[in-house]
Amino acid sequence: MKVLVVGNGGREHALAWKIRQSPLVTEVFCAPGNAGIAELADCVPIDTSNIVEVADFAQTIKADLTVVGPELPMVLGIADEFSRRGMSIFCPSRAAAELEGSKAFAREFMQRHKIPSPGYRICTTVDEALAVVKEAPFGFPMVLKADGLASGKGTVLAKDAKEAKAVVTLMMTDKKFGSAGSKLVVEEFLTGEEVSFLVFSDGSKALPLMSAQDHKRLLDNDEGPNTGGMGAVSPATTLTLEGHKQIMQEVILPTIAGMAAENRRYQGVLYAGIMMTDKGPKTLEFNARFGDPETQAILARMRSDIVPVLKNIADGQLKDSKIEWAKEPSVCVVISSKGYPDQSESGRVISGLDSLKGQSDAFAFHAATASKDGKTVTVGGRVLGITALGANLEGAIQRAYESVARISFDGMHYRKDIGQRALARLHASK
Repeated sequence: MKVLVVGNGGREHALAWKIRQSPLVTEVFCAPGNAGIAELADCVPIDTSNIVEVADFAQTIKADLTVVGPELPMVLGIADEFSRRGMSIFCPSRAAAELEGSKAFAREFMQRHKIPSPGYRICTTVDEALAVVKEAPFGFPMVLKADGLASGKGTVLAKDAKEAKAVVTLMMTDKKFGSAGSKLVVEEFLTGEEVSFLVFSDGSKALPLMSAQDHKRLLDNDEGPNTGGMGAVSPATTLTLEGHKQIMQEVILPTIAGMAAENRRYQGVLYAGIMMTDKGPKTLEFNARFGDPETQAILARMRSDIVPVLKNIADGQLKDSKIEWAKEPSVCVVISSKGYPDQSESGRVISGLDSLKGQSDAFAFHAATASKDGKTVTVGGRVLGITALGANLEGAIQRAYESVARISFDGMHYRKDIGQRALARLHASK
């Protein structure tokens, strides 16, 4: 099989790495890829937003399967373009991807199908948003979300009305996130522990992946601005067997059924961001894709061949797919550039990557990297996802940070506490 991976981040590197291991696969291509992916696949400089050019390339190489990583081409309708040409693609349709493409659509969908979620208000004008902030129907702190795609950075927690008004101005007037902020969703703030819950779906059935817990904030102790994710742990120690069953019964299955009932058949991977509250699981958001950096942590634990599962879903039939998982937990620590998540520095030479090659329990998944003059350099915000396995969570954390210590570049930043809350929770339960 020839497989094309679409994207250029850490998630796509992890996917290409896992796909490359399949005995079914003879060639892997990536559009556009990065310095790490280029060691596994033939990379072509095609922008992921140019869905026609991606489809043309897949047709030219006669790709047997295309796997899409990032959200933008999904929302633009890349799956529909491939479907029109009779080509196999692992990616939800444009209609199905609206679960991620519009926070407002997702909230109204959840309300229609009685999927547990926080209270919300949808604001289409600045005046409407300021009126909701003044009313504060859910009190403070208040969650404000840009309706459209904002690379995982469009959610802001405002502790009071002054902060909330500033966010309204930033998103709706100053257009910090472009057209994504033309509509605003104001949500109730929930307390509890967050879980990333991913499933494969063929539109009727769902196959859960291992759980994970993301670390969204830039700084230790969950301080600083929201980011695309600064690290992940798998499995999520907050999730009990009962909680797993609840999420499947109350969130995942009603979502798959609801999408089918609304003629938005969901084929692909569905990511539910869940808050485990004292009243049970509540859905914070849906993503129509693999999470990043959760994918790096999850795929490091996958023992089965991923390609048959992806192909079956692309063909619209999950069949009796089963996945074997390593018992060992995994930890991913994201290394970012100076200035992230705002203006990130680029062009910094990265040292130490060769020391992690060939390791069986530690991997450097590239995100914002490129090759220049024979060296690997930074080209954006989240640069690497250093991922490790361990006999237990403590061992995985230690192995991950030992590996991080081998990497260096000017201005590199990473959190020092990835997995510590999960570890404390494990110790407290003993």
